[in-house]
Amino acid sequence: MGAVKKAYYRGFQAVFNIGARCLYWRRPIPVSGVGAVRRIPELLKAEKVERVMVVTGPTVGRTLAPRILAELDSAGIAWTHFPEVEANPSVSTVERIRKLYLDSACQGFIAVGGGSPMDAAKAAAARVVRPNTPLGKMAGLLKVMRRIPPFIAVPTTAGTGSETTIAAVITDGETHHKYALMDLHLVPKYAVLDPEMTRELPPKITAATGMDALTHAVEAYLCWTYNTAESIRLAEEAVCGIFRFLERAYRDGEDMEARTEMLIAAFKAGFAFTRAGVGNVHAIAHTLGGLYNTPHGLANAVILPIVLEDYGAAVEKKLAKLASLTDLMTGGGDAEKAAAFIAEIRAMNRRMGIPTGFDFIREEDIPQMVAWALAEANPVYPVPVLYDEARCEKVIRRIIAEA
Repeated sequence: MGAVKKAYYRGFQAVFNIGARCLYWRRPIPVSGVGAVRRIPELLKAEKVERVMVVTGPTVGRTLAPRILAELDSAGIAWTHFPEVEANPSVSTVERIRKLYLDSACQGFIAVGGGSPMDAAKAAAARVVRPNTPLGKMAGLLKVMRRIPPFIAVPTTAGTGSETTIAAVITDGETHHKYALMDLHLVPKYAVLDPEMTRELPPKITAATGMDALTHAVEAYLCWTYNTAESIRLAEEAVCGIFRFLERAYRDGEDMEARTEMLIAAFKAGFAFTRAGVGNVHAIAHTLGGLYNTPHGLANAVILPIVLEDYGAAVEKKLAKLASLTDLMTGGGDAEKAAAFIAEIRAMNRRMGIPTGFDFIREEDIPQMVAWALAEANPVYPVPVLYDEARCEKVIRRIIAEA
């Protein structure tokens, strides 16, 4: 990468860091514990919402949403349900939600599920308050700039952190380009963390979403700027919680302590990366979601150790501290401890059946992946190592080679 371009990227990040410290970084109000979803009606009444839009995917719409809809019925709160959000939600889905919201005269949103329903509902909320601005024009930083309707997020996975973030990630169905709207107004008002909503989550999805949360925490921790004392602390706590409880939840979905702690860890990781940013792992993972519909958590899980190894000495000190905090290795040098931390990520993936690479990436798609990843990461993401075309392509080819 040329010196001028590198100086511009780092300069942008340094200036943005100064500006970011002047903004109001609100966290959602957490409502947690077994049976927390029963408190949703009182939250809506506090916001004076008489009819609410409930947004889910098909499976959650059939299995978990009825519990919430029954609570709304009992409390006399009218609702409209959109149960058709797909993985990697599209612009067309967002527009359908917006239209149904307006046609039904709804006054707020409840998003129930993983990242996809939350992202779709956030984007629809943005379109409600910005009716004359297409989604593509709101991609990037701070382009919504209007308060959205009351928004309650109910995660059914412990991973995406969407219940606490400023982001809504949407896929253009025509170009397959995946992009993010990032605005402080998209942070939900409430995050309802009920472990009962994750009890029946299959082991495979428990694993992938848990590694998604780990990626959020680690990437936020490694950012060279934007971090605060709070985001660093929350990232550390999230990493420790995930190392302790993820595999317990994977092995026994009925373990409510593990399910609760994973929801808390994902919430902390979500706020950490909301404040501090993510990095090249996410930038590359989003290209896989757009081109191949790869689940985001799975993509992050596979890419994370490869990128960490590629970063090398630039991240050894911070990874060494994480190795100490998680009791992986308390003695030895930074390089040795960092290697142990990365090795444990690989071991966790292996124990939970997550692959080491992807063999479906097409050779002809690599230039597009590189272009999209670099456009997403630079200059906004405060990554520990700036990627140019050659280095990004090298990492993508490692993902293929390690399959």
